[in-house]
Amino acid sequence: MPTLWWLKFLLWRKKMTGLPEPLNQYLQAITPALSCTFHDAPLMAIDLEMTGLDPKNDQVISIGLVPIVKGEIPLAKAQHLMIAISGSVGQSATVHGIVDNQLHKALTLPEALAWFLSQTEGHILVAHHAPLDIQFIQQQLVRCFGHSIPLVFIDTLAIEKKRRLQQQDILQQGSLRLGASRARYHLPVYSAHNALVDALSCAELLLAQVAAMGDVKKLTVKKLIDVIR
Repeated sequence: MPTLWWLKFLLWRKKMTGLPEPLNQYLQAITPALSCTFHDAPLMAIDLEMTGLDPKNDQVISIGLVPIVKGEIPLAKAQHLMIAISGSVGQSATVHGIVDNQLHKALTLPEALAWFLSQTEGHILVAHHAPLDIQFIQQQLVRCFGHSIPLVFIDTLAIEKKRRLQQQDILQQGSLRLGASRARYHLPVYSAHNALVDALSCAELLLAQVAAMGDVKKLTVKKLIDVIR
């Protein structure tokens, strides 16, 4: 995980490269959150459903967002949208259950990204196996703006891996999946592969993980965050 000064320098340096205004504004808004305690930090759990697992060649078809505010999840503010794509969802429909005719009136990618940036501006992102989701978001930014930006996030899978390795030397295959991780904290079983449900699952898992760490109000986000340039 990066040190706080390095992360702030990275964000500052990126802002100096002549970014489009929506991306520059997004970077400026995230800086205050980096110095917050976990309890006070603006957090946004996210999940994406895609047509595949290759950020450069596959497409995002839905996004779920669930905010975390002072250790609570205001469900009324959870959001979900679908994105129109080029071509067909193909065999990926067997995973996420979204078929082509559901995307006919979906938002275009530029519309969806404008919504995503506005809703997550100033927030630290939270996801399970976050690097995959983050790389997809960055690739969509490149497609629309010609640039990507550093995105700051908390990865609940990375947290769980670290906690498990402190307790045992070998991890069983599948033990870090979202459902398996939630089960260890006695969280309820939800259906998987729906962006909104998975974002909620991730938000609940993070709160359970942090509660298990001890004194929540003394925990700073800099101990949990990472960044992908």
